[in-house]
Amino acid sequence: VQLQASGGGLVQAGGSLRLSCAASVSIFGVNFMGWYRQAPGKQREMVVAITSAGSTNYADSVKGRFTISRNNAKNTVYLQMNSLKPEDTAVYYCNANIYARDYWGQGTQVTVSS
Repeated sequence: VQLQASGGGLVQAGGSLRLSCAASVSIFGVNFMGWYRQAPGKQREMVVAITSAGSTNYADSVKGRFTISRNNAKNTVYLQMNSLKPEDTAVYYCNANIYARDYWGQGTQVTVSS
C-alpha cells in the first residue's frame, strides 16, 4: 500500500490549501483514513480522521477551518484547509489503517507565514 500526498506549499495567514492523498489500492473498504501533522520539535498529532461511513473526528485546533473528504472512486482523500494560521505550519502526513496496520504517505510541507 502506497500513499502519495500532495498539495502542500507556502501560504499567507488566512489563506487556503487543499491536500490530496492518493492510495495505490482501493480505499472503499478502508475504515480509517486521516491526516496527521508534525511541526518542528513536536510530536506527530492527528488532525482529522474519516471512516468508511463518512464519520469524522477533528482536532479541536482545526475544527471549523479544515474539512476532510474522501472519493472512493478515485482512491483519494482530501484535506481542505481554510483560514490557515502560522501554527498550522508542519509536515502533513496521510494515514490509512488497514486491518489494524498503519500506512503512511511521505508527507507534504505546509508553511503559513504571518
